Amino acid sequence: QVQLVETGGGLVQPGGSLRLSCAASGTIPRINAMGWYRQGPGKQRELVATISNGGRTNYADSVKGRFTISRDLKSTVYLQMNNVKPEETAVYYCNLRAIVTSIDYWGQGTQVTVSS
Repeated sequence: QVQLVETGGGLVQPGGSLRLSCAASGTIPRINAMGWYRQGPGKQRELVATISNGGRTNYADSVKGRFTISRDLKSTVYLQMNNVKPEETAVYYCNLRAIVTSIDYWGQGTQVTVSS
């Protein structure tokens, strides 16, 4: 089993910055991708960004140039969010996907509210 614990959510003003962290523990699949998804009020969950073991990244078009995903060797993934917008208010979920089995693991989510 894999456990994911997110931290770093909160209230941020439009145009501000926030950094989310997600630490994975347990039996972590050797080949995996980690990422962030978000679900706003009344919306479906959507991809924000992912990063593979090898560092290959993928971003939603809406966040390119403003958000940066990174990970360390201890299977912690980060999301640096800059110039955030009110419409990005959402619960942000950490994800780890086992590439071989396609099994997804999810964190409990962390609330990000963008408001003045």
